[in-house]
Amino acid sequence: MGSIRLIPIVTGFPSVQEASPPIVLVFGPFDPTGSAFLPADAITCAALGGHAISTVTALHIQDTANVEDVQDISPDIIDDQARCLLEDMSVRAIKAGPLYTTDAVRVLAQIAADYTDVPLVLHLAGVPQVFASNEHDLEEVNAALCELLLPQTDLVIIEDSLLSQWGNDGVLPGRGAGHLADTLRSFGTPWVLTTGETLRPGHRAYVLRGPDQQVFNWAWQAPQSRTANLDGPLACALTIALAQGKALPGAAEDAIKATAELTARTFRPGMGSRIINRSAP
Repeated sequence: MGSIRLIPIVTGFPSVQEASPPIVLVFGPFDPTGSAFLPADAITCAALGGHAISTVTALHIQDTANVEDVQDISPDIIDDQARCLLEDMSVRAIKAGPLYTTDAVRVLAQIAADYTDVPLVLHLAGVPQVFASNEHDLEEVNAALCELLLPQTDLVIIEDSLLSQWGNDGVLPGRGAGHLADTLRSFGTPWVLTTGETLRPGHRAYVLRGPDQQVFNWAWQAPQSRTANLDGPLACALTIALAQGKALPGAAEDAIKATAELTARTFRPGMGSRIINRSAP
């Protein structure tokens, strides 16, 4: 009987170490339409080269047109889920928002204080209209965001029109002569990125403000149609960039370029808003 020659099989798969993407932890509500927050952020992170793990802070009951109700997740469950993940995996950055309760804000602030070496990106977004008629105290939530979470946050992303609305409604105390983004920075976050800010008539931009009065801007194009959660992919891209060790402002420029093509691809799956087509190649 002749000898048997074993031929090694070459799979072409990289080693586990080479294949490991940066892990980011996403805190946010669950949107069952897939248009925003979770699970949309997880899909976006995968498309941008990251691996998202998640902690759900609330459950939306909604379609693509309206949010009918929001069910909050208890702070104990939020805390347990996040810490279970953080103790198991090497999380390189955290992306959070929106947060609907003071309890959720407090939990995240404490986690951020315990993991100071993990960058935190806070996406401040408008809340569903349903909050106008339920038990959520948005003034208390916004106060908690400013006092507890902003000091722990590395970067805030907010639409300029929402920031202006907050200023007009008195949400941000201590408004000075400067831009409202600087008011946010006065609570302790070093960097604030506003989207769609008007620099002059007919010219809108992404504007990044940072320490030592640093200001950077990049051109911003208005969407051709009403699309849900346009800033979500940008927040994800920035979180991944920070997880990869990139520094601002370069990380912001890279994230804006990375998401420009993604957010331009949209479709209308129902009777409401168009949503970003994250499945397109």
